[in-house]
Amino acid sequence: MVLSAFLIGLVLVVVGLFVVVIRGLALWKQGKRTGKAITGELALFEERSARTEQLLTEAERAQADLQAATERLRVSRAQLQVLLGSLEGARRSTRWLRVFLPAR
Repeated sequence: MVLSAFLIGLVLVVVGLFVVVIRGLALWKQGKRTGKAITGELALFEERSARTEQLLTEAERAQADLQAATERLRVSRAQLQVLLGSLEGARRSTRWLRVFLPAR
């Protein structure tokens, strides 16, 4: 009786150990698959992050170029306004000469 109980307990331990080993191997394989999937996604994320950083750098450079161009445009417009004012003043001061100029 003791021997049969011992043998039944031993069989149950061996079967339990077998089940644990099989489940452990399945868990290890699943962990490898999951690790590969996560690694792949992290690589894609890193690549996209690098591309985003590159685009942000280009956008900042373009913003600086745009600000410089805007400043040059503001200066040019100011110069244009001065020249237009001078031209209008010259027209006003020489308006009386139009009487002597032939009509076209």
